[in-house]
Amino acid sequence: MSVVLQVKEASVLFGTYLALDAVSFQMHAGERVALVGANGSGKSTLLRVAHGLLKVSRGQVCQSPELHQAMVFQRPHMLRTSVLRFVMWGLWLQGVSWREAPVRAMQALARVGLQELAARSARNLSGGQQQRLALARAWALQPNLVLLDEPTSSLDPNAKREVEHLLSEWVAASGVSLLFSSHNLGQVKRLATRVIYLEGGRILADLPVAAFFNQPLDQSHPEAHLFLKGELG
Repeated sequence: MSVVLQVKEASVLFGTYLALDAVSFQMHAGERVALVGANGSGKSTLLRVAHGLLKVSRGQVCQSPELHQAMVFQRPHMLRTSVLRFVMWGLWLQGVSWREAPVRAMQALARVGLQELAARSARNLSGGQQQRLALARAWALQPNLVLLDEPTSSLDPNAKREVEHLLSEWVAASGVSLLFSSHNLGQVKRLATRVIYLEGGRILADLPVAAFFNQPLDQSHPEAHLFLKGELG
């Protein structure tokens, strides 16, 4: 499988605070990689570095020339516009003509079950509907890598299941790669093929999902064990 994303010795400094410390990893096409760790471990920073929203202080971020990516945030910012135009604006910013954008936008809304709400204000949707709308806009862009920052953390159980189902369908239909952060270990088991555990801005484990949950981690890092037991958040 081809490498779509490679992060090499990446460090990020916010003043004197080291948010990422010499992080290195690579992703292959079709992988679904979960970033886990306690709050402040560097998950969101790493996602923003991978998406180009943050520049590294040291190191490199290398992307495949064929890489086309989209990012979905924990609480997507809803524009003061309709559901349909919310998706259309994303397409227009990517160079899609305003004539073609409505067709692709409606296809994306149908994919997430929001086509009947196309004329409603995006800001008047429920939290679960807004997350589905953010997924629709990402899907409309036809990326081969999707980055998600805690995509279901603020949703109720039913909305979480809906979003997970949509992501699973997306992967099955297109083989899209996923790089996502999550505190929900059940979700990690269901969606990921590989787990990266971060602590203090460093990667302490990078394992296939079965190995991460079933094999003992390095005993020099008890925080990893506490995290798996749900005692560290």
